[in-house]
Amino acid sequence: MTRKVVFSGVQPSGGLTIGNYIGAIKNFVELQESYDCYYCIVDLHAITVPQTPKDLRKNTLEVLAIYLASGLDPEKCTLFIQSHVEAHAELTWVLNSISYMGQLNRMTQFKEKSRKSEENLNAALFTYPVLMAADILLYQTEFVPVGEDQKQHLELARDLAERFNNKYSETFKVPEPLIREFGARIMDLQRPENKMSKSAENENSYVLMLDNPDIIQRKIRRAITDSVGEVAYTDEQPGIKNLINIYSAFSGDSIEEIENRYRGLGYGKFKQDVAEVIISGLEPIQDRYAQLMKNKDYLEEVYKQGAEKASWVAMKTLGKVYRKVGFIQR
Repeated sequence: MTRKVVFSGVQPSGGLTIGNYIGAIKNFVELQESYDCYYCIVDLHAITVPQTPKDLRKNTLEVLAIYLASGLDPEKCTLFIQSHVEAHAELTWVLNSISYMGQLNRMTQFKEKSRKSEENLNAALFTYPVLMAADILLYQTEFVPVGEDQKQHLELARDLAERFNNKYSETFKVPEPLIREFGARIMDLQRPENKMSKSAENENSYVLMLDNPDIIQRKIRRAITDSVGEVAYTDEQPGIKNLINIYSAFSGDSIEEIENRYRGLGYGKFKQDVAEVIISGLEPIQDRYAQLMKNKDYLEEVYKQGAEKASWVAMKTLGKVYRKVGFIQR
């Protein structure tokens, strides 16, 4: 039987967090067993904000190495760099012609980013969601693993697919969200009302996948909790709830098991153990990552083969699109 197609991408912005791992990469590893998965390092998206070229190249390879070290297998999924498949930029231009300014102007992330960086309010930042739609639609994607913060962008991809299909005849599959009920949203360690992000001003707000054990212990020790003093999974204790989610994701233990284990023990022992399960869970990934970063030839082989495979599929879709809009075959 033909497998359903899944597409997702991660920006090479430098320093993936355990939030990225629990909410996305760990899920990617599971999905590759049951779906035809395309996992992309979205370097075209990255340049919507200022980048240092050498850092962008370094970060792109680091994300690829973390993908592989986490368990993604190039024999089971397609791993590639977005800018290596020209069809992404080409389809974006066509989709721009059916994208409405008003709809793009309502995008929450555009509003947030434009407030933060008015001096860098570029056109690419505005049309970023159209490129995201092109990423998804090129592979006739049926499912996109998304968090709540990306649902609006997926809705645009669905709208553009339907708009194009209605105007030019059936061309794109209309993608559906694939949302995990648990583990999809790991929160800031200092401000647990916010999603964990490396862009947070306080470095104690996040744990990076490549942080060493001492740093992980320090960051978890400093994580905001409360004065209740009881390890309980409740919205009234968002800091503790977040740490329980992290513990569960790395240990595989249920919420109930964790609550029972630490009942009456206070936060000190609990935080120490949270740090230990993170360190233990990241150790094999960090070891494999270090090996991969010493083998640039292998990384090059993976991303070149991935781009070749992705291009073959993407160009089939782009060819259909070009014929339907009236372009002469090249």
